[in-house]
Amino acid sequence: MAARKATAKAPAKPNVSADELKEYYRDMLLIRRFEEKAGQLYGMGLIGGFCHLYIGQEAVVVGLEAAAEEGDKRITSYRDHGHMLACGMDPKGVMAELTGREGGYSKGKGGSMHMFSKEKHFYGGHGIVAAQVPIGAGLAFSDKYKGNDRVTFTYFGDGAANQGQVYEAYNMAEIWGLPCIFVIENNQYAMGTSTARSTHSPSYWERGAAYGIEGEEVDGMDVLAVKAAGEKAVAHCRAGKGPYILEIKTYRYRGHSMSDPAKYRTREEVQEMREKRDAIEHVRQMLLTGGHASEEDLKAIDKEIKEIVNESAEFAKESPEPALEELWTDIYAEEAPQGEAV
Repeated sequence: MAARKATAKAPAKPNVSADELKEYYRDMLLIRRFEEKAGQLYGMGLIGGFCHLYIGQEAVVVGLEAAAEEGDKRITSYRDHGHMLACGMDPKGVMAELTGREGGYSKGKGGSMHMFSKEKHFYGGHGIVAAQVPIGAGLAFSDKYKGNDRVTFTYFGDGAANQGQVYEAYNMAEIWGLPCIFVIENNQYAMGTSTARSTHSPSYWERGAAYGIEGEEVDGMDVLAVKAAGEKAVAHCRAGKGPYILEIKTYRYRGHSMSDPAKYRTREEVQEMREKRDAIEHVRQMLLTGGHASEEDLKAIDKEIKEIVNESAEFAKESPEPALEELWTDIYAEEAPQGEAV
């Protein structure tokens, strides 16, 4: 098989209706308000363990979900709440899981980093850096084996992009022609280490050229640019051309996790991104200047989103903690024949 060369040419932005643009605005705003509420609950001690917020990166998952179809799969790492909401998981179930309650998607046993939804084809939430990447390739292998025309979105960050299992997955995905879209969410910092200090490569997506995998860099603060790139990648995979790499340049406003004060960057840097590059504000201005929505319309959307988020928080608080018996559920065990010891 001849190696395919990587390409940096980005597709033209898609034409979208006013309703679609408002839907993207709503979906991104839901993620942000949900994450802000999660941060509050963490500060109140209602969320334990680690908690990694997605604030600032909303356009990535909203744009790619706009390019996905029913049955497509997605898998990611620990910064996963935004992915859950974007693929249609119930905010109540997500928030209940964050707080370790019975009403959560994993019955309160998965927490922030490890929840799943078979119905929404969401396969986690994984705490080990880059461990989800070969699993994503495996999900894509399953679809190719079944011949069902589905694709898998395998998300990981710029820090994970330096892990060895990523390149093993690249190699196998290309050899087997798997319908896997490798999505590098490059938010500029691997925990507290900037990309400038962690790699000499000019980009991450171009590393796929060594395996013959095509890809491109995308502006992750522009939801329409992400959608356009996602549609191109999806078409590539559905056409049987193998995997595709999207390096989506984005930015997180908060620290790596709730315990990270983010002193490795200046307040001015973060503020400049908020003021000049914010993905939600970008769509907001498009709606207003294009005459697609008024200030009152957008205020109504914001009010609706806040009510949904507040309801999810109340649901989580009222949901009971898992029963003690749940310690023994969801564990595989082989039952011994009667009269024999296990």
